[in-house]
Amino acid sequence: MRDEQRPGGSEPLPPTVKALGFVSLLTDLSSEMVYPINGTLLRMLGAPASVIGLIEGLAESTASILKLYSGTLSDRMGRRKPLALLGYGLAALSKPLIGAAGVWPQILFARLLDRTGKGLRGAPRDALIADVCPKEQRGRAFGLHRSLDTTGAVLGPLVGYFFLRANPNGLRNLYWIAFIPALLGVLLLWLAVKEKPKEKPVSLANLPPASPTRVPSGWGFAKGVKLSPAFRRYLLAVGIFSLVNSSDQFLLIRAQEGAALSPERILLLYALFNLVEALLGYTAGKFSDKIGRRPLIIAGWLVYALTYAGFALLPKGSGFGVVLGLFLLYGLYQTLTQGAQKALAADLTDPAHRGAQLGVFHLVVGLGALPASLLAGLLYDHLSPAAPFWMGAIGAVIAAFLLPRNAPKSA
Repeated sequence: MRDEQRPGGSEPLPPTVKALGFVSLLTDLSSEMVYPINGTLLRMLGAPASVIGLIEGLAESTASILKLYSGTLSDRMGRRKPLALLGYGLAALSKPLIGAAGVWPQILFARLLDRTGKGLRGAPRDALIADVCPKEQRGRAFGLHRSLDTTGAVLGPLVGYFFLRANPNGLRNLYWIAFIPALLGVLLLWLAVKEKPKEKPVSLANLPPASPTRVPSGWGFAKGVKLSPAFRRYLLAVGIFSLVNSSDQFLLIRAQEGAALSPERILLLYALFNLVEALLGYTAGKFSDKIGRRPLIIAGWLVYALTYAGFALLPKGSGFGVVLGLFLLYGLYQTLTQGAQKALAADLTDPAHRGAQLGVFHLVVGLGALPASLLAGLLYDHLSPAAPFWMGAIGAVIAAFLLPRNAPKSA
């Protein structure tokens, strides 16, 4: 049955969507148990902000570039689940490797392994969610997935917070503990996520030659996959925003230095930040099904600009309450945009090539990660700690004005 002919915006979400949500919950519980203190560990190993920007930029770019190929490969295979399993497995292995690192290049390797896993699983998993949902359910489906994902992002830092409160010198041991929920997530994906293979996997060999409206042939597996004009305009706005959206590690470093926070308080701060999205993400997804994705994305990017301006103006000696307020505002930005951005990308894709086209979306996001984080690190080290945040605030406002006006409510 064609996507647009499916009924059921009010029907219960498919079990596969719910299972994938809990897989992400366990994976994010693992990742966010340790992600907020990666910068602390890197600082302990003598890494400046520019090195942190390089590590995070390379890691996120690797993830997004791989999403292009993994999405297209899942189209050709007619299967999404095997690539998702491999991706979640690699991410699990990265946790103990970071905990055992003695120099910062070892953390770079482990972060690349972790983000390779994310790149392999991201587009196939998102395509799998879109495959099993009618269009009028997708905002709700991605909103639920994001809420469960973020629930893990709340629980993870809280586990880390209480562990470090009880074991102040156990920072490295926390990475070994984080391996446990990551492994459970892989097992849940293997046992509970059911996928019906496509009757006939997509062959790209018989597609017409590339044209200006198609992905350039140099992009490998995505050769000849057509992108609609609306999708290309959307990618332009997302790409500009990505070029100024540096790693969250800079927010954490700014908070740690501005308010002199201990590693366990950084974890608590990150848990409370993620709590906003965990509580409101599903509601935001449903809201985007009713009023459209564009208003939520624009509002979210403007909230991002306000938050980054606040971090730019943050003075040394700020209290925990001031920093917490900024992180809660940042959580509102995440709530408004993360599910809506993916849902709009899915709305604008061709069902026959959804994996590939969502891969292009993730690629555009990732291409900005390296220059954004590397430039932010250089600005932080050599100009002022406020400079990367002013860059983010101004760029977000520009991107909001460029978002296409004819973006559908639910295509």
